[in-house]
Amino acid sequence: MNFVRKIGNDYFQAIFWFILLSTTLFMLMLIVGLFLFGEWAAFLEILKNPEFHFAVTFTLWTSVLATLLSALTAVPCGYILSRCNFPGKIIMDTLLDVPIVLPPLVSGVALLIFFGPLFGESLARWGLDIVFSTRGVVVAQWFIAAPFAIKTFKQAFDSIDIRLEKVARTLGYTPCRVFIKVTLPLAKHGLLGGITMTWARALGEFGATAMLAGVTRLKTETLSVAIFLNMSIGDTQFALVTAIIMLMTALFLLILFKFFTGAEVRL
Repeated sequence: MNFVRKIGNDYFQAIFWFILLSTTLFMLMLIVGLFLFGEWAAFLEILKNPEFHFAVTFTLWTSVLATLLSALTAVPCGYILSRCNFPGKIIMDTLLDVPIVLPPLVSGVALLIFFGPLFGESLARWGLDIVFSTRGVVVAQWFIAAPFAIKTFKQAFDSIDIRLEKVARTLGYTPCRVFIKVTLPLAKHGLLGGITMTWARALGEFGATAMLAGVTRLKTETLSVAIFLNMSIGDTQFALVTAIIMLMTALFLLILFKFFTGAEVRL
């Protein structure tokens, strides 16, 4: 009987190991395929291309700005959702999660209507044109990335023992001082991990950006847009080099995320 049970357990684990290894191999082959298909002779030429320089620079500063805005949004939102119970909390939390589950194109349509027919003229009077502009890129990236920041920041605040904050209050700390001196230092690894993943999400955003800001070459051309534009005209090598750059950046950001959050990795 014990022998039969042992065989069953071994069979069960073997299936799970097979699925794990097969999935990992598939992911590895996808990554290797990008490197093998590209022509390395053209790699350096594309890196010198002014369009590539524009796309890299534009993507970096817009995604960093969108990440900072997301963090500024996520800190108070994540903290209130973590520490307070109030009527409608579930509804509010669900609404903040909507951009995560919505297809990016649908998010882009919603943003386009909001900043176009609804409030576009009012914002234009203040010199804040959003549609088909650089601002539109930042807004779209923020809209898609902010919910990830809120989610991870809330989890970071949830991981803190509330009793430590209460002790600080008994010592005469104001709520603001408790937050700055106790809460933020204790949650810093989770917050840094959240910022890393938020930046990664903003960096790779395409659908909402394309709908709100357009796909104009050398104007609203992020790296994702550059891939789309060059694939559409048959410039596969340019698209491949850009894709490889984004892939390496994503891997680097994932490593940073695991480092900040303390996730154990064995190579």
